[in-house]
Amino acid sequence: MTDPIADYLTRIRNAMMAKHKVVVIPASNIKKEMTKILFDKGYVLSYKFEDDSKQGLIKIALKYHPISKAPAIKSLTRISKPGLRKYAGVDSVPRVLNGLGIAILSTSKGVMTDKEARSELVGGEVLCYVY
Repeated sequence: MTDPIADYLTRIRNAMMAKHKVVVIPASNIKKEMTKILFDKGYVLSYKFEDDSKQGLIKIALKYHPISKAPAIKSLTRISKPGLRKYAGVDSVPRVLNGLGIAILSTSKGVMTDKEARSELVGGEVLCYVY
């Protein structure tokens, strides 16, 4: 697999379109950090890291609105790709939907949202936009 982060985002996107309650994804450290951010910002209901004999699994319980049954995540967009990396300096960290969405960045201080990167005064690789 050439782009595991794109695979992670696509699995979540496909599970939401199919109205699944839970999605299971092969684990890695960056995927675990991205899952924690999605949970902290309220885009997923819960998550669980499971250890198997290989690399482990991430089980994510997806979140839907109670009345309209619409998914909590409207869009998951991969920004930096293996063929074309996108970096943002501290002064050019992107804002998603004027602050309503989040951008997930991989910085020298770890994986964080755009707001956290601005407060920490760091830039980095823009992994994805979520809203």
